[in-house]
Amino acid sequence: MEVTKISPRNIYEEVAERIKRQIENGELRPGDKLPSARELSEFYHVGRSTVREALSALKAMGLVEIRHGEGSYVRGSADHPAELPGLSSVFMKKESLLELLEARKALEVSNAAIAAEKRTEEDMRRFESILHRMKDHLGNETEGEKADMEFHLALARATHNSIMVRLLETISSQMETAIRETRRLQMYANKSVSRQLWREHDEIYEAVKLQEPELAQEKMRHHLFHVENVLLKYLK
Repeated sequence: MEVTKISPRNIYEEVAERIKRQIENGELRPGDKLPSARELSEFYHVGRSTVREALSALKAMGLVEIRHGEGSYVRGSADHPAELPGLSSVFMKKESLLELLEARKALEVSNAAIAAEKRTEEDMRRFESILHRMKDHLGNETEGEKADMEFHLALARATHNSIMVRLLETISSQMETAIRETRRLQMYANKSVSRQLWREHDEIYEAVKLQEPELAQEKMRHHLFHVENVLLKYLK
């Protein structure tokens, strides 16, 4: 792929825009694997964290699929997640974020109830593995964020409803880009906050394990209320 040097003063949006243009003009085609984060970092003369932010932005726009352990791939048009009005930009107004939080609450509370009714033993083993990793990495922003996202995705998958999974992926991608830095700093990197988040996830897990839909909904509402309070406090 053809690349040009980017000045260090530019941030991840510029990297994302360069890759986006290559996708739009056909230089990168659906199914193509992007260079690794290390290679992109060297190509663009930026840090790997900047590259990761750029890839997350492209993921939120539905242009790139990030496969853990495999790399990043250009998505085909049929693979694009559903578009959410007003959320295609990597920037988001506070009003749009509030609407996104409201939509997430409605979806995830429903997911919790459905998962409590339809979860399998395999689903429960997946939850347990994620919770163990979450507990083992309290205060680690990278691992904490990854485990948190995996838990909510596992919950959506435990509904055994592919539409629920796709909706969550779309909402999560938008939120991941819009509030990434605030969420990392104030949640995952703070050990006391991350410990509380682990407890809340564990309570959701227990409700799902007991197959109690109403309790699962209650625990999810409590968790999301806490998350929203933390986010909005730093987005005023």
